[in-house]
Amino acid sequence: CATGHPSFVMSCSFTNQVMAQMELWSNAKGYENDVYVLPKKLDEKVASLHLEKLGVKLTKLSQEQANYIGVPVEGPFKPEHYRY
Repeated sequence: CATGHPSFVMSCSFTNQVMAQMELWSNAKGYENDVYVLPKKLDEKVASLHLEKLGVKLTKLSQEQANYIGVPVEGPFKPEHYRY
């Protein structure tokens, strides 16, 4: 159950859905008829599109920071074992 501002929550949810549809359309042959988790890269793109509304500015990781946490500089920023 979402606890944020309803229009903001709806925006995040609908953006996730559209990004998923765009991914399926662009890479249809890469997916079987199954249920999938939104790829981390797309999930992080949706989050980045909403940062300004939250008054947040995201900085870029340095190579040293990326190495320290074990992710690519360009993301995704969550390790593969991370589950939503």
